[in-house]
Amino acid sequence: MRPINAIAAVVIGMSIVLAAVIFAFVGNLLQDTEFDPNAGKLDRLTQQLAQQDSEIRGLRSELNALKGRVSDVDGRVTELEKTPRPDPAQTTPVINPQGGQAPDPSPLFTDQFGGMAPQEEEENLTEPMQLAKKRFNENVIRPTPAVLRQILGEPRSTYSTTCEPVTNPKLLNALETRNIGHVRLTMIRPALDSLQQIMARLQKEEPDIYAAIGTEGALCARYVRGSAKSVSSHAWGAAVDLKLKKNLDNMGDNSTQFGLVVLAEFFNEAGWYWGAGYSREDSMHFEVGEALLRKWAAEGKL
Repeated sequence: MRPINAIAAVVIGMSIVLAAVIFAFVGNLLQDTEFDPNAGKLDRLTQQLAQQDSEIRGLRSELNALKGRVSDVDGRVTELEKTPRPDPAQTTPVINPQGGQAPDPSPLFTDQFGGMAPQEEEENLTEPMQLAKKRFNENVIRPTPAVLRQILGEPRSTYSTTCEPVTNPKLLNALETRNIGHVRLTMIRPALDSLQQIMARLQKEEPDIYAAIGTEGALCARYVRGSAKSVSSHAWGAAVDLKLKKNLDNMGDNSTQFGLVVLAEFFNEAGWYWGAGYSREDSMHFEVGEALLRKWAAEGKL
């Protein structure tokens, strides 16, 4: 029986050693798992994904709110498009200004042919409008009275601060009275043609501004406001004063109505000079540029 007991003791001892080895291996395995650095990374990624998911839900909520606002704006635009606009007056040329019928006088002054003429003016000096000089009238030069006399002659022999009739036969032959849009004006014929083109483009691209346009007149043989020597370009029928919604822009205050700024871009592109560039700002005033005037003369239109 002793050999058997010895073998049993050996077996038991080996079992104990094997158990110890297995226990140590399992312990190391569990320890490695507990301090695995990848486990921390997984936790951080999980937190980041949860945060991003929350942000996405918030953005979706904002997007839905914006969609609702866009829908409201689309509905408002549709309503505005369906609102009828007033029909503009038909353009009716009058070839012989002397035989034209004068419109209802209204509060405006009228020229000798029935067109609307600028009111009497008072001296109102001011500092230059810097914004106008920088943004507008680029490469457009206003014609001096000397240039106008050279091309069209002297409108009349004497002047005052009020509108007087034109007496020069050459200039009379070049003048025409015409309805353009909502206004009736007397100007040199090619100026009316150019103005008609400007208004047609304005009606297409800026219909709200076009519908609001009024005038303080065009032809008016008189001195420049505040002067007793310089003759106004209105005397040759080469300038027009415009207003918006019956509201005159205040002269010399260095500010300009927004609609007149838009108009100035159209007129400048057509070769007209904007009066906001004067040393004393006159934003309602638009006159034919010198280059355009000389071009018409070279083409035999004057």
